[in-house]
Amino acid sequence: MATLFIADLHLQTEEPAITAGFLRFLQGEARRADALYILGDLFEAWIGDDDPNPLHRQIAAALKALADSGVPCYFLHGNRDFLVGKRFARESAMTLLPEEKLLDLYGRKVLIMHGDTLCTDDAGYLAFRAKVHNPWFQRLFLALPLFIRRRIAARMRADSKAANSSKSMEIMDVNPQAVVDVMEKHRVQWLIHGHTHRPAVHPLEANGQTAYRVVLGAWHSQGSMVKVTPEDVELIHFPF
Repeated sequence: MATLFIADLHLQTEEPAITAGFLRFLQGEARRADALYILGDLFEAWIGDDDPNPLHRQIAAALKALADSGVPCYFLHGNRDFLVGKRFARESAMTLLPEEKLLDLYGRKVLIMHGDTLCTDDAGYLAFRAKVHNPWFQRLFLALPLFIRRRIAARMRADSKAANSSKSMEIMDVNPQAVVDVMEKHRVQWLIHGHTHRPAVHPLEANGQTAYRVVLGAWHSQGSMVKVTPEDVELIHFPF
């Protein structure tokens, strides 16, 4: 018995090794799981479910094959792929989740989220996030021709990279009080998230007891997952 969590694969045609590693993961380790949870940024960018990118169809087919094998797959949005919609979820047989989801795993209450909303010291990013998550903004963007959406997405990624290069590492990390606040709101001892690309298990105090924040790593030269079993919660790195 095991439930698996991954995040921050940032799949893109320019990184075929990561895609190949993910496909092997779906055909191997994931097939033995009770469920797979993807905590955002599965893709480097997402400009709409109508994008005919062959990579998207390949990943949808692989995720559907996992679901057809009996392993349910759940997805919550990241800051890169927040426009993943019902059509892609249907094609890949994934269940879309809200940005904060409480799970009961083998007797443990576990909160999962992408993690970007915990970075409350980064006021610039939070202002940008509020804008692009506005339903009217999203409807307008998705109504644009695909070639225009691609140009806008490329410019936004370039602007984000430039902005992050001038920010301190502390600003781009989670705010400790924001972590405590969300764990106490949901009354949990365990929080699993991604986004920061700083894999670790952090003990802290929340709800009057020792609690744990488990941070998934990004997929670059190796994979990263959290494996929850009735006995343990493990942060695991593995070769492609």
